[in-house]
Amino acid sequence: MILLTWVKYDQYIQQTMQISAMRNHEIDLNLIYIAISACRDINKTFELLLEFDIWKHQNNNEQKYEKKINEFKNKRCCNRSVNLFCMFFSEKYKTYAIEGATAYTVNDGLPFIKKDKNK
Repeated sequence: MILLTWVKYDQYIQQTMQISAMRNHEIDLNLIYIAISACRDINKTFELLLEFDIWKHQNNNEQKYEKKINEFKNKRCCNRSVNLFCMFFSEKYKTYAIEGATAYTVNDGLPFIKKDKNK
């Protein structure tokens, strides 16, 4: 993993890594980062991520995402976890999923990237 540095990200890096460790590193770090930046509290973030896990497996929500995947990709939002989370967040707080994903992905940028596996 490579971490892009920016002062904006610095305030949530330690909390992101703590939550990742608590969840056995199974959650996309960018998803954790977005949840923390929305909640600004590690305990609330952990609760929100648990709610998200439950939501993801209810009411065919992952299949609903598959129907909208091209809308996200057309806006250059290619992180599946972040996009799904934005759908969840939009239902919970009556916001717009694609616009939220675009704001986090394109406007602000996501702080974590994976190394190229072929190198």
